[in-house]
Amino acid sequence: MHASTLILRAGFNKRFICASRLPQLAAKMESDGSGSSSKFSSPQTTVGSVKNGVENIKIGHETSKDGAKQDKENAGGKQSKKMERLEKRRLAAAAAVAAEESDPLAGNYGDLPLEAVQSKEISGRVWTKVEFLTDEFKEKEVLIRGRAHAIRGVSNKMAFLVVREAGFTVQCVLAVVPNVVSKAMIKFATAISKESIIEVEGIVSVPDNPIKGASQQVEIKVRKVYCVSKSVSTLPINLEDAARSEKEFEKAVQTGEQLVRVAQDTRLNYRVLDLRTPANQGIFRLQSHVSMLFRQILISEGFVEIHTPKLIGGASEGGSAVFKLDYKGQPACLAQSPQLHKQMAICADFGRVFEIGPVFRAEDSFTHRHLCEFTGLDLEMEIKEHYFEVLDILDKLFVSIFDGLNEKCKKELYAIDQQYPFEPLKYLKKTLRLTFAEGVQMLKDAGKEVDPLGDFNTETEKRLGQLVREKYDTDFYILHRYPMAVRPFYTMPCVDDSLYSNSFDVFIRGEEIISGGQRVHNPEHLTKRAKDCGIDVNTISTYIDSFRWGAVPHGGAGVGLERVVMLFCALNNIRKTSLFPRDPQRLAP
Repeated sequence: MHASTLILRAGFNKRFICASRLPQLAAKMESDGSGSSSKFSSPQTTVGSVKNGVENIKIGHETSKDGAKQDKENAGGKQSKKMERLEKRRLAAAAAVAAEESDPLAGNYGDLPLEAVQSKEISGRVWTKVEFLTDEFKEKEVLIRGRAHAIRGVSNKMAFLVVREAGFTVQCVLAVVPNVVSKAMIKFATAISKESIIEVEGIVSVPDNPIKGASQQVEIKVRKVYCVSKSVSTLPINLEDAARSEKEFEKAVQTGEQLVRVAQDTRLNYRVLDLRTPANQGIFRLQSHVSMLFRQILISEGFVEIHTPKLIGGASEGGSAVFKLDYKGQPACLAQSPQLHKQMAICADFGRVFEIGPVFRAEDSFTHRHLCEFTGLDLEMEIKEHYFEVLDILDKLFVSIFDGLNEKCKKELYAIDQQYPFEPLKYLKKTLRLTFAEGVQMLKDAGKEVDPLGDFNTETEKRLGQLVREKYDTDFYILHRYPMAVRPFYTMPCVDDSLYSNSFDVFIRGEEIISGGQRVHNPEHLTKRAKDCGIDVNTISTYIDSFRWGAVPHGGAGVGLERVVMLFCALNNIRKTSLFPRDPQRLAP
């Protein structure tokens, strides 16, 4: 005969279990004859007495006709040992809960209740960013908040906890200290799931040896640790795998080690997790600097920032690659660029304008450098004599942006290089300018024939980029005087040869990042060009009319922000530099 199952339930307002009474309770149930069968149906439950917040519940079993025989067959050492193991587990669990409830240091750790972060009060506490933790904080008390990046329990008296914030990590040490850190606190910390948001208070120390598992070369001796927001225990992708460097994969191939590579589509499916890696943190913080420098430099050059509509009545670039939609019963489309409206702003006497905004292209381009939606950095300006005035601005603008990134984004560039190693961009203080015909000749001299009046494909652009690097030692250059046949309808033809145009493209590492030129400001010529390019002039009549009221000669350019960052860092796919990419096959997340 063996003791039947004992179920313990905490009392209404207490989480207290009297562990010392459990053996007696089990023995009492044994003597009462409960639990005499291992084969049963329809259990009958009898609620016993409640004492010290613990409720005893006896489960009786209705014996079947052959129950006696079954009892004899199941009786034996195997069943007894099983019950002993279960009993020991119950006693251990009860003792652990009792110990936790009686821990006088319980206020130094635990899950923060919602009201603690529900804007209840302003405490005046100061949080230190993990990024700024250096030896200057030695022996100082700090409060940090971040994610539980890695957790390692050494024993029930010691554990290591790595906290990550915005790509920077710091190692935190938990060790039992009388009246400060308890075993229960160590147990709580080691049970925190990875990626949970936690807060840690402690004293900064500087170890003698370098810390390999964290970016910051200091440790925090933990005094308090709280969980602000729990993460699920099993994540769809492992951040350690997502952050693995190309060098690690190359080494693994040589040693035969098996490493998990997170595929591009998997990364994008779980983009919120993927964006937490140090490299991605670096990419998008660097991208922020590009747009910030673009804005600051142009404002210093007398440009005015404008915001143009993205819902328009007709194509702004020509062709059929537009997203069409119904606009309150009228046909409309998403703007392929702010081209028309930034020119209209010049006609409205703003002189020099720029915009940073979304651009939509409906091409089914399944390449490493095309997106259906990207961020455009656009500018337009009055020209006094020559479209080289626009090139002068672009030259100064991008050399200043590159200088600014190299000076202000060292940490971000380092983080990117750690996962995606790249050679720093080479550029001249005075940007190289070549005509399209000169580019064609360089390719011809290298044994590659191209159409002198056609456009370059991706392969040809990259080959020319290699030739320019070899001859001029630069990755950044301008190619101008493009054939008229490959430029938009609003492009001004060359005065000396109508087969060519006053236009240009700008390249980084052999790939185009900027396209621009001088615009046609004569309404009759503009109308003819639009018709020749297959554009319904009725859909752009207000644009053409703006030139009938007097328009200054002008020119400008459009820049792809994602391409600038991709090529500056020599990344292999534009989806790496788009926060939530939109391509022909992706509309989520």
